[in-house]
Amino acid sequence: MTGGAGADGSALEEFADQMRLLHRECAWKREQTHTSLIPFVREEAEEVVEAIESGDPAALCDELGDLLLQVVIHAVIAEEAGDFTLEDVARGVIAKMERRNPHVFGDAVATTVDEVMALYNAAKAAERAERTNDPD
Repeated sequence: MTGGAGADGSALEEFADQMRLLHRECAWKREQTHTSLIPFVREEAEEVVEAIESGDPAALCDELGDLLLQVVIHAVIAEEAGDFTLEDVARGVIAKMERRNPHVFGDAVATTVDEVMALYNAAKAAERAERTNDPD
C-alpha cells in the first residue's frame, strides 16, 4: 500500500485498488454479493440524507465516503464477474450527463430553470424510449 494515490494518481483509483484487495483477502467481503449488500446501500443513502439535513459538512463528507464505498464495492464485484468496471460506471455517468445537459455540453440553449428541465426531461424520455426499443 502506497498511502498515496492509485496507479493513475487518483485517490479514487487508490480506493478502488484497496477495495479490490479487501474483496480478495477479506473472507466477509469476498462472500458479499450485490443482493447481500442491499441493506448497506439503503443504510448509507439514508445516512447521507441525515447528514445533509443536519447541516454538518464533516458528517456529510464522512457519509458520502461511506456511500462511495458502496458504489466501489459493487463495481468491484461486477468487475470480478466480468460484468462491468468502475471505469464503465464513470464513463456511463459522464455520457448520461452530456446527453441530459445539451445546454452545457452541446448546442442547445436554455437560460431558465424551466428550459433546462425541459431539455433534461426530453433526454430522459429519449433514453427510456431507446431502452424500450432495444432488443438486448
